[in-house]
Amino acid sequence: MDEFGKAIGGFARLLLDSARDLAPIVVVIAFFQVVVIRQPFPNLDQILIGTAFVILGLAFFIRGLEMGLFPLGEAMAQAFARKGSVMWMLLFAFALGFGTTVAEPALIAVAGEAASTVAEAGGIANDEASLKSYAFGLRMTVALSVGIAIMIGVIRIVKGWPIQWLIIGGYLGVVVLTFVAPPEIIGIAYDSGGVTTSTITVPLVTALGVGLASSIRGRNPMTDGFGLIALASLTPMMFVMVYGIVY
Repeated sequence: MDEFGKAIGGFARLLLDSARDLAPIVVVIAFFQVVVIRQPFPNLDQILIGTAFVILGLAFFIRGLEMGLFPLGEAMAQAFARKGSVMWMLLFAFALGFGTTVAEPALIAVAGEAASTVAEAGGIANDEASLKSYAFGLRMTVALSVGIAIMIGVIRIVKGWPIQWLIIGGYLGVVVLTFVAPPEIIGIAYDSGGVTTSTITVPLVTALGVGLASSIRGRNPMTDGFGLIALASLTPMMFVMVYGIVY
């Protein structure tokens, strides 16, 4: 009974923490709905039930990260480090970045919308085959860029390179490509950096970086373990602009 009571108490704390984290956005929406718009909430019962589901889902998600994804990512990184095979580690890093990005629902939606917008601007034919081809190519380009970014991030941790030079160099590349890329693709490219990191990719990649930095002598998990997500958000902007130039 003591263990059961501790489990109930721990889950109750998770629910309270989730409710606290969600409270600011609830307050903002309620303020503008009641004070600015001055209208009652439509379907208030459904909104309350949905909010309760969000709190529950957030609590389960956070607990799942603590129990599963973070330990899994760190354990795999440490196992690769002990194995001493950089090639297998790089292959895993690329597969992780590519596989989780290509199936990202937000990227699928953005790619479809981008294809329609480019077709309306006259960049591609406005038929179903052309739209699907363009959207699929855009998804593959973004997924490829994220896979390469995670590989570069792993090499950075292994070699001990300072991340600021990679970030500065990457954004210089973004600025240069902005001047030569078609105007229709620039906004899409910038948005691609934000839709590439999903709720599964971020915990696994973060745990991978921290676990790898913890396993290599001379590396600091705080200064060397983080930064993979920044690279994964940066490279899609460059790759998508190049895709727009080539396509």
